[in-house]
Amino acid sequence: MPVSRLAYAVLSYLLFFATFLYLALFVTGLYLPHTVDSGPTGSTPVAVIVNLALIALFGVQHSLMARPAFKQALTRYIHPSVERSTYVLATVVALWILFALWQPIPGVVWATSGTLAIVLWALCALGWTVVFLATWMLDHFHLFGLRQAWEGFSGKPPSASRFREPLFYRFVRHPLYFGFLFAFWSIPTMTYGHLLFAGGMTVYILIAVRYEEKDLLHELGDRYADYRRRVGMLLPGIGKAR
Repeated sequence: MPVSRLAYAVLSYLLFFATFLYLALFVTGLYLPHTVDSGPTGSTPVAVIVNLALIALFGVQHSLMARPAFKQALTRYIHPSVERSTYVLATVVALWILFALWQPIPGVVWATSGTLAIVLWALCALGWTVVFLATWMLDHFHLFGLRQAWEGFSGKPPSASRFREPLFYRFVRHPLYFGFLFAFWSIPTMTYGHLLFAGGMTVYILIAVRYEEKDLLHELGDRYADYRRRVGMLLPGIGKAR
């Protein structure tokens, strides 16, 4: 029913928003008893295998469910207006599995203090801020499935995709990924566990962005092809398409 689908979308959004806040605390190691750097520790080889498997689980879920073929198959079983909300909810589940099973790996790669530590914390905060703001610069409610659910509830046709270049998107094609990279790497004290997390997520981003760009080229055509030639992929001026 339309009401239940709308409620499902709102619940998925609220769960994701809470999970996003938890992710920021989990990665920065602040306020939580179990973070990327703190919690029960065991055998380092086992921890490496488990943690890489958790990153791979998140990567497969997050990338596979975003592909058009998967979306088309999924909408055979659920209403199209909640396809995005289901993707969001699955992301929440994958992240909470990662939070629950992550095994910290002790040992310090680098440790900073004083002014340098303040600068790194500032860059980390900047990264999370960029991620949050970038979701609003295109269409926050569409990104997290609320707009689709509302259109399904109100009987409106689905909104057509349109190409825009608001603020951050004028400098990099994927400011969300840009922000996450800053947030993951700008840490005053880098442990081996955090290094594994940041490195694994970076590899995932570099793989996922290629598939995402193929989908965007197919959906938006020449306008996106021209955009790729003008704007860097993850860093300003770097990664332009030839």
